[in-house]
Amino acid sequence: MTTYTNTSYVAKNVGTSASTLVTVAGATTAAITSLVVANTTTSPITTDVYFTRSAVDYYLVKTATVPVGGSLEVMQGNRVVLIAADALKVLSSAATSADVVVSVLNAV
Repeated sequence: MTTYTNTSYVAKNVGTSASTLVTVAGATTAAITSLVVANTTTSPITTDVYFTRSAVDYYLVKTATVPVGGSLEVMQGNRVVLIAADALKVLSSAATSADVVVSVLNAV
């Protein structure tokens, strides 16, 4: 019988190098139910959110603008299901400029 658990992952001060939010464990799946990128700087930033599967990057958003003091809700009423070994990543156009929160429904 499949067991489901809700989990959240966070990343603080995301910058120009990709931060891995979650890597899906073997024999499981993870459905992204919410993903928010918040701009923590005094200038607009852009962000990329993507997952890597078998060494190929698949973008959920690419170079999306996040206004000063604002946030970008990448997932709005949709779900993206990640499979074992997928890695969800995020980066920003400026150093230490974004905080990220992702909610995930894991199936084991």
